[in-house]
Amino acid sequence: MINVLHCYKTYYPDSFGGIEQVIYQLSEGGVQRGISSTVFTLTDNEIGANPSPIENHSSYRVKTQLEVASTPFSLKAFNEFKKLAEKADIIHYHFPYPFMDFLHYGARIKKPSVLSYHSDIVKQKFLLNLYTPLMNKFLGDMDVIVAASPNYVESSSVLQRFKNKVEVIPYGLDSKFYNTATADVKAQWQQRYPDGFFLFVGAFRYYKGLHILIEAAKNSQYPIVIIGGGPIENELKEQASKSGVTNIDFLGALSNEDKAALLELSTCLVFPSHLRSEAFGISLIEASLYAKPLISCEIGTGTTFINIDESTGLVVPPADPQALRVAMDRIWSNPEEAKRFGEASKVRFDQLFTAERMVEQYAKIYESLLSGGVR
Repeated sequence: MINVLHCYKTYYPDSFGGIEQVIYQLSEGGVQRGISSTVFTLTDNEIGANPSPIENHSSYRVKTQLEVASTPFSLKAFNEFKKLAEKADIIHYHFPYPFMDFLHYGARIKKPSVLSYHSDIVKQKFLLNLYTPLMNKFLGDMDVIVAASPNYVESSSVLQRFKNKVEVIPYGLDSKFYNTATADVKAQWQQRYPDGFFLFVGAFRYYKGLHILIEAAKNSQYPIVIIGGGPIENELKEQASKSGVTNIDFLGALSNEDKAALLELSTCLVFPSHLRSEAFGISLIEASLYAKPLISCEIGTGTTFINIDESTGLVVPPADPQALRVAMDRIWSNPEEAKRFGEASKVRFDQLFTAERMVEQYAKIYESLLSGGVR
């Protein structure tokens, strides 16, 4: 049995974004390979039992005492993290989360350490300048750094600096967590959108490009369905109202069953993220699992590793409403072409983006490090 301690700033049940989903898939998928996982995280909510079981793995939560630039801190975390690290065989960090650098050195970790590099720090420019010396030391002390796409490795100046220790393992999903919609639920959504629709799934964040999607939707007729929520939700709804865009439905957060039904029934997934803060795009591989064509932007990250222009869908310039509109019109007006794109996206999913493949590759890294292997 290999005991792995994951570390990230937030986790289920407090949140279940893209990084949390990757940790979940690694933790659950690792069980069959003899990997036992605990996720160390901070929380603003009630803690309850520690560790707390989550299906076949567990989480260990510590109360947040201070939050700076979306980074939670806690003095109590040092001692708790050290105790858990002593029982672990592998420490698996998830970047970016600057507080884990302090945890690592505060606990004097000497065990094999893996770091999943999910994204550059894009927004906090001033704080990044202060953090860079510690970040470089921390990354330099990792045994292996894992990126989710070759595109991101090539376009990240940080990863280029540590390229000699970077591996590429794409994110993967387990289809059994998705094909959950009953016939009744699908029928309800089919009745509401009988002729198909464009679908967006994700948090409403500044880099998601939803304001661009609203601009592109002006005077269009096809339904556009948006699942999710976030801090700029009211701003987006106000933009749509002022722009006279009435064919966008903001459905908010939905159950997994409703989400699965809408993914299955959708015509195409539209993913207008326009900044490098979008490092991969889990929603893109979710749609690929359902054999859907994809529309995304070229931002030099994993989105264009998933979506290959004119093969699995269409790739447009970022922050270009007109180009996005042309792509959407083309998909809507050419169902046979859209079907071919969708079939190709499913083939690519099966080749590259399954949870089984992701877990297998991480397991090989763990085993290599524990056997004294040197890259």
